Amino acid sequence: MSTTERPRILIVGGGYVGLYAAMRILKKMRYGEATVTVVDPRSYMTYLPFLPEAAGGNVAPRNLVAPLRSALKKAEVLTGAVTGVDHARKVATIQPAAGDSYELPFEYLVVATGSVSRTFPIPGLAEHGIGMKTVEEAIGLRNHVMAQLDKAESTTDEAVRRKALTFVVIGGGFAGVETIAEIEDMARDASKLYRTVSRDDMRFVMVEAANRILPEVGPDLGLWTKEKLEERKIEVYIETSMDSCIDGHVMLKNGMEMDASTIVWTAGVKPNPVLADFGLPLGPRGHVDTAPTLQVQGFDYVWAAGDNAQVPDLAAGEGAWCPPNAQHACRQAVVLGDNVISGMRGFPQKEYKHKNLGAVAGLGLHKGVAILFGKVKLKGRLAWWFHRAYHGAMVPTVNRKVRVFTDWTLAMFLKREMVGLSQMEKPQLPIQEVTPPTKPVEAAKPAVEKELASK
Repeated sequence: MSTTERPRILIVGGGYVGLYAAMRILKKMRYGEATVTVVDPRSYMTYLPFLPEAAGGNVAPRNLVAPLRSALKKAEVLTGAVTGVDHARKVATIQPAAGDSYELPFEYLVVATGSVSRTFPIPGLAEHGIGMKTVEEAIGLRNHVMAQLDKAESTTDEAVRRKALTFVVIGGGFAGVETIAEIEDMARDASKLYRTVSRDDMRFVMVEAANRILPEVGPDLGLWTKEKLEERKIEVYIETSMDSCIDGHVMLKNGMEMDASTIVWTAGVKPNPVLADFGLPLGPRGHVDTAPTLQVQGFDYVWAAGDNAQVPDLAAGEGAWCPPNAQHACRQAVVLGDNVISGMRGFPQKEYKHKNLGAVAGLGLHKGVAILFGKVKLKGRLAWWFHRAYHGAMVPTVNRKVRVFTDWTLAMFLKREMVGLSQMEKPQLPIQEVTPPTKPVEAAKPAVEKELASK
């Protein structure tokens, strides 16, 4: 913990907004003008649009994360969580990764806690669902899918095979569509290495509560995407939802039932619940209520942006809010960083206004869909190239950009890696299997006492 007497700019969260805002502030700030402190439970920022590609094995997991300490060498980076804010004293309560909590004073506050998966109390979801909000979940999904192919190859029990080879994705937005497209692509390639498992043995199911998928690209491209997924024998069910998945038995609202070992949950996001302890005004859905300048309403020393903020969308007109996507978060972070510097120096604040450039989605290798500037519609390989070019350019730090493009270049000449590390989640298992059981302490006491008495 720093003991500096310089004013502290406390940034809560190291995601898009936290990292990019910190980089902007450090770039604009004069030497010794302030201390920038970033607090996050993880020591790295995750580039979320690459999670489906990581699940499909097209991007190495370490290449879609940016270590905060190496990206922000001139800042303090604390691995922990902010559990509360006292605005009267201008102090935040920090719960570090290890040890007791402590208070940290600040002069300026940036709230960038991001979002978490929006879930519902569906029976079985907590036990069997896999999310797609972290790199750990993406790699866990990849390893899990490969393990299901191994399981199906190793058994002759038809019920076990059918359950292992059934993959269900809940949610038809960007995360859901890209995830099911990537893992189907990977499983199709992987099946060529198995003797008794083929693509025809597998069942892929997507469930969406709305009346269309990929609403961000418009109804025409959404319908085209649905047709392309169905051509790949991916079942797409719209206007329905999942009622239960106890023991992997999936029950849909439309009456369909199936046994599945893989259930992926991508049905939207919500602001981080920790915001309720920050003493800030929240909107109807739990977002921090901000002005167009990204200042929190009623607080001239607090700013917020990204998924946890309710930011007016000046480009769309009165009453509109910026959608929670990476495009807005990255651009808001730059304006926020400039406004923090301006606020520190007593200068006027700048309003955030950005017209949506469009949307791009990858549907597996060499397949994609995109809409640019609200008018230009792209499909297939050209859309896929735009998807990779845009996201490759947006990955933070030059180091990560080079690594990602290197991954993609090598993939043009080398086959996709088909190794699933299913034991990665349990690294202690091998030593547990070979270590003899120890005697209970209570059972050992009489023997020790008897030996001492004999002496």
